[in-house]
Amino acid sequence: MIRNTTRNQKLGWVLFLAYLALLVYFLFFAESFGRVSENRDYAYNLELFKEIRRFYTYREQLGMKAFLLNVFGNVVAFTPCGFLLPIVSRRGRKWYNAILLCFSLSLCVETVQLIWKVGSFDVDDLFLNTLGGGLGYVMNRIVQHFRIRRRRRGKRTP
Repeated sequence: MIRNTTRNQKLGWVLFLAYLALLVYFLFFAESFGRVSENRDYAYNLELFKEIRRFYTYREQLGMKAFLLNVFGNVVAFTPCGFLLPIVSRRGRKWYNAILLCFSLSLCVETVQLIWKVGSFDVDDLFLNTLGGGLGYVMNRIVQHFRIRRRRRGKRTP
């Protein structure tokens, strides 16, 4: 497996593993995000758009930082996943596989949050994380398009 990888794929794996390590840290251990171990009850939301709507409705009371962190933070947190998957895996080059893998990773994160009582299980987070993964995939396809276009232009000799 390692022998048949390109330099870019190896770099992609290093970046992907570093991304996963940072993701685990910020989602489970970062005290700045309120991830301290306390005795909490299980918290979950199974109604789509409920928390997004709540954060939007009460954005004045909660503060714009809380609104942006909850809504856009979830999208941004999984954008690198969608961007890096096509680099590290051939299966990740198909859009539906990349979306499914981002959704699966997000579901694992949300389930661990529910079991360990760190954060809460939230279908809105699943939606936003998957959306972020899809956005990352689209960004990867755009970058690849321009890379191929530039490479083809460089091979032409007028």
